[in-house]
Amino acid sequence: MTDSTEAERKMQFLFALRSKGVTDARVLTAMEKVDRGPFIKGLFADRAYEDTPLPIACGQTISQPSVVGLMTQALDVQPRDKVLEVGTGSGYQAAILSQLARRVYTVDRHKRLVREARSIFEAMDLHNITAFTADGSFGLPDQAPFDRIIVTAAAEDPPGPLLAQLKIGGIMMVPVGQSDTVQSMIRVRRLETGFDYDELRPVRFVPLIEGLGPES
Repeated sequence: MTDSTEAERKMQFLFALRSKGVTDARVLTAMEKVDRGPFIKGLFADRAYEDTPLPIACGQTISQPSVVGLMTQALDVQPRDKVLEVGTGSGYQAAILSQLARRVYTVDRHKRLVREARSIFEAMDLHNITAFTADGSFGLPDQAPFDRIIVTAAAEDPPGPLLAQLKIGGIMMVPVGQSDTVQSMIRVRRLETGFDYDELRPVRFVPLIEGLGPES
């Protein structure tokens, strides 16, 4: 790919993000820096720069970039934050978060996805991400509390263990709804007195499933 094609593709990519409402300069810079290409393999590799979700291994998907951007923007990650991501998937969302936070912990129930994501993080020199194979619905109690939590699979309700691992003043993004219908993206803020919930937009994610993947 020539430099001019590369520059044009990046411009179109960022334009698509802005047109969908991703306007935060730090988020746009992070998404410009992290190439989505390495996170998509095989048949769909040439569609890496389209604003569309694509299939990855283990029956999972990589979210469309505009949804990644909007979730990241609503999460409002600060440079000193410690972030938990539930649902590593391809690793793309964690790579974006690594540009914005001090430390990112990401968990997935599929060992293969974690292994592949780790090798991409290493190749990209993203040393502030730690990836685990674990049942993400229980969070990571050993590393809690977290300033920010992002869940990239849909739950019927925001999971109790994750709410408990959110710092006071912290924010969690989680898609909520039945797995076979459109879900809502919910932003949860933890207050001194409880939790505040905002419904942001309709989304569609794979369901959050308890337990480890069959190959783990």
